[in-house]
Amino acid sequence: MEWALRERAVRVRARVSGRLGRAEPVVVDVLLAVFSAAVSLWSVYDDDTAWPWWVYLLATASSVPLPWRRRFPGAVLLASSVPAAVLSVVAHSVMPQVQVFAVVTIYTLADRGRDWQRLLTLVVLVVGNIVGTHSPSGALFSLVVSVGSFVFGSLVRELRRLARVEAERAEQVGLRAASDAARAVAEERARIAREMHDILAHAVSLMVIQAEAGPLVVRSDPDRAIRAFDAIADSGRDAMVQLRRVLGVLKEAGAGPELAPQPRLSELAAVVERVRASGVRVESRIEESGPAEVQAAAYRIVQEALTNTVKHAGATRVSVLVVRSGADLAVEVTDDGCGAAGAQDAVSGRSGGRGLVSIRERAAACGGSAQAGPGPDGRGFTVAARLPLRA
Repeated sequence: MEWALRERAVRVRARVSGRLGRAEPVVVDVLLAVFSAAVSLWSVYDDDTAWPWWVYLLATASSVPLPWRRRFPGAVLLASSVPAAVLSVVAHSVMPQVQVFAVVTIYTLADRGRDWQRLLTLVVLVVGNIVGTHSPSGALFSLVVSVGSFVFGSLVRELRRLARVEAERAEQVGLRAASDAARAVAEERARIAREMHDILAHAVSLMVIQAEAGPLVVRSDPDRAIRAFDAIADSGRDAMVQLRRVLGVLKEAGAGPELAPQPRLSELAAVVERVRASGVRVESRIEESGPAEVQAAAYRIVQEALTNTVKHAGATRVSVLVVRSGADLAVEVTDDGCGAAGAQDAVSGRSGGRGLVSIRERAAACGGSAQAGPGPDGRGFTVAARLPLRA
């Protein structure tokens, strides 16, 4: 109940504040009109001549249109000038030295009027004050007051324009920042999706193969069955650890790419051992070299290549080579399996995975490249990648 009353009070205050904000310009303009009329009336009253009532009416009429000056600057200037011109002809002596309504209307038109109105007004002011004033000092004073009001209004107009330009620029910057943030989020989601794909595809593939092989040898070769079940457990535990690392980043507020899981090349030994446990002979030469992002990419490329070998190639032997070659890290995985036929399933999606597409994406993300094709002498299949060490 208390929360609802507080929320209602906030809404009422906002509504009242909005109405006051809209009413404030009108109040200012009405006060200006009253002040201008008071100055004109005092000027008539203070004159030595006893003027009739219609002179007071003419003096007041020039100030009456001021409350509408913001909406119709040209019309208000014209409506104020007509009674002032009549008063100047019939009773010039009662004209105040500084006509408040003239200063306000000239300033307003210079600020809010159209370009042709502003140009016409400036010409009329200059010519009218020079021709219509008999003394040079009077002409100079009138020009300073009228043209000065016009210049001041023009300066305010330019300041408004610059403020609009800055506001639009700030809005564009905000939109660009929001777009960059959205793109960063999309890229991070895609990266996490690749991480989870690699983790699950590798672990589940090995677990399925070991689970299928275990029952076949549980009676004839118990030791091999035990190793198969141990490999299933190791693969599951490793997948759980890596998934916790990925999901841990998502749970932390403000976690960015720098907190993302970055597997190292030294962890490939465990991957190789699990592949060996599936019955595939693995020869490996792995040199831990390069920055974290390069090592992570090399790890995932080898993991994906070994997963494809186990799932699709039907290979009995595979060679893993990760060595430094000049300014690059060279990665090569070669098997003796069924070659392009099995790889085509991985690429085309008939196997349900992303296959070699993921390998090329990871290499490209580090500024490198990856190729895949038949192995030496057209036998087996080879995945090769070169990753710049200064990515």
